[in-house]
Amino acid sequence: MRRVPRCVIAGMIGLALTCVFWRGRATPYDNYVLLAQALLEGHAWIHFPGSFIDALQYNGLYYVIEAPFPALLLIPFVHLFQNVQTPIAVVLTGVATGAAWELGERLGLRAAANAWICGFLLLGTDLLWCGMLGDVWFIAHVCAVCFTLLALVELVGKRRAWLVMLWAACAFESRFTLVLVVPIYLFVILSPSTALGALRVNSVPNAVSGRIALYQSLAVLVPVAVLWVLYNEARWGTWNDIGYVTWYHQDPAGSPIGSPFQLRYLGYELRSFFLELPVWGGQPPWLFPSPDGTALTWTSPALVLAFFARRPSRLVEMLWIATVVVAIPNLLYYVNGFDQFGMRHALDFEPFLLALMMLAVREKLTRWGMALIAYSMLAGLWGCWFWSFVLRPT
Repeated sequence: MRRVPRCVIAGMIGLALTCVFWRGRATPYDNYVLLAQALLEGHAWIHFPGSFIDALQYNGLYYVIEAPFPALLLIPFVHLFQNVQTPIAVVLTGVATGAAWELGERLGLRAAANAWICGFLLLGTDLLWCGMLGDVWFIAHVCAVCFTLLALVELVGKRRAWLVMLWAACAFESRFTLVLVVPIYLFVILSPSTALGALRVNSVPNAVSGRIALYQSLAVLVPVAVLWVLYNEARWGTWNDIGYVTWYHQDPAGSPIGSPFQLRYLGYELRSFFLELPVWGGQPPWLFPSPDGTALTWTSPALVLAFFARRPSRLVEMLWIATVVVAIPNLLYYVNGFDQFGMRHALDFEPFLLALMMLAVREKLTRWGMALIAYSMLAGLWGCWFWSFVLRPT
């Protein structure tokens, strides 16, 4: 009898735990269901249910401004099941956990260390929290994490250009900031084997030439770009996406002029990511997540393990560059994600930090590393419990 791969077992555990916290609740912020229904009807505008959802009014119609890929995932299911958005988020959380396990195996982790790191991804970041709620912003995060991890799995495996770019496209059409890492993927894919000798860890040799790999990459990226232009033309009447800028100009938290990405927001974001404390209350459960989020310093301190990654040096360099380029727009954005547990925008770059953590503990996971991971997982469980059983019990 063929043994079930460990990555599948890890994915099933992630799926089961997310189901426990999901509890079958329906998200009211089902923008992607509305967009999927609109696309099936042949238009980009949605049937607006009311101002309780974020949708941009433009030329008398309402549009979803978030990246559209999660809606494409929902299209096969919107007429079969009601409230399908959160169940798909739950499934994607399980897939992301399984992909993380596979990435750990390809990076040479022992099973015990891999379990600790994958447990951190699920519980020590906002992944479980986003997956169990499935709101429009949260399923986008889960989708982006899932497909970024799949891209990394392929990148340290066979490095098939078309598949890396396909997963990358699914990720950046879920969270736009991840488009910035595409050139890094291309660099890795197109580098000659001799230059990548120090980067390829437990990978399968790829006999495809650089020219063929480039053609494969373009075969994915060009159609995605064409579809993206057509989608923008259908919404805004122009080739580029003006949704977020227009929303920023109308948002009371924004400004009537300028860009939503500005250097003047850096201080606010740094405080949010590194200093924002939970709230001390005068009654049980005494400690409450701040409505503006809680800093990574307090929810995910195990991320510090990423700084101890040293080898393979080329892979470490690529992962740090990816982390930085994806983090920059999040550190310059005018809002930190609002009404949230932890810092959900960190999920854009945490898959790269996760890979660095794996490299850091390949030889040995220290007791203090386990302690930081255990604390991060308990903090995540606390946040998920609070949101699932106190703030959104039904």
